[in-house]
Amino acid sequence: MLKLLIVEDDVALGAGLQAALTDADFEVQWVTDGLIALDLLQHASFHAMVLDITLPGLDGVSLLQRLRALENKLPVLMLTARDTTRDKVQCFESGADDFLVKTTDMEELIARLRALIRRSGLFGRVQVDDLALDVDTQSVTLAGRVLNVSGSEFKVLRVLMEDAGQVVTRSKLEQSLFGSNRAGESNVLEVHVHHLRQKIGEARLKTVRGVGYTIVKAAP
Repeated sequence: MLKLLIVEDDVALGAGLQAALTDADFEVQWVTDGLIALDLLQHASFHAMVLDITLPGLDGVSLLQRLRALENKLPVLMLTARDTTRDKVQCFESGADDFLVKTTDMEELIARLRALIRRSGLFGRVQVDDLALDVDTQSVTLAGRVLNVSGSEFKVLRVLMEDAGQVVTRSKLEQSLFGSNRAGESNVLEVHVHHLRQKIGEARLKTVRGVGYTIVKAAP
């Protein structure tokens, strides 16, 4: 599922965007503050971001500039009430990939987002430091070297990498393996985690006792 970050301080608009984009089969996280968004972007992976210009904490243009300074190539669509040529030029010069005004039809917004993600090459690919996972080819590489992982190991690793830096609960990982109608009553998950640790390194995949597991990201 494609993961989006919405950064919008207008509560009504933010809630509407979250609902509409969720209905369009995106996984959406919504925050209202620029500084919170910047911190989140350094600890979680997304396929694209919808960003307002006027924000508390850190304005959208400054957030975008900091993001690009970190060499983060996340596709960014600026969604704002400002629609002057000067505003558009400033956004594009700061690293925006697209620009829409807030009166834009939701179907157009969704289409633009999907197009951005396709062009970015991020669709179907998750990367955490030098560990990369390609959904389309079902392959995993570490520092450019192809790893031999089973189908079940791939499912577990994908969920962990998509939420890198965050703790993923055991139940969420079991659901990726068994589906929503089966409970993991055996040690199957632990076996897969053990095998993954041998392949990607023990220091990279940590156990959070009583909760689940996490993929560790290198400090920015």
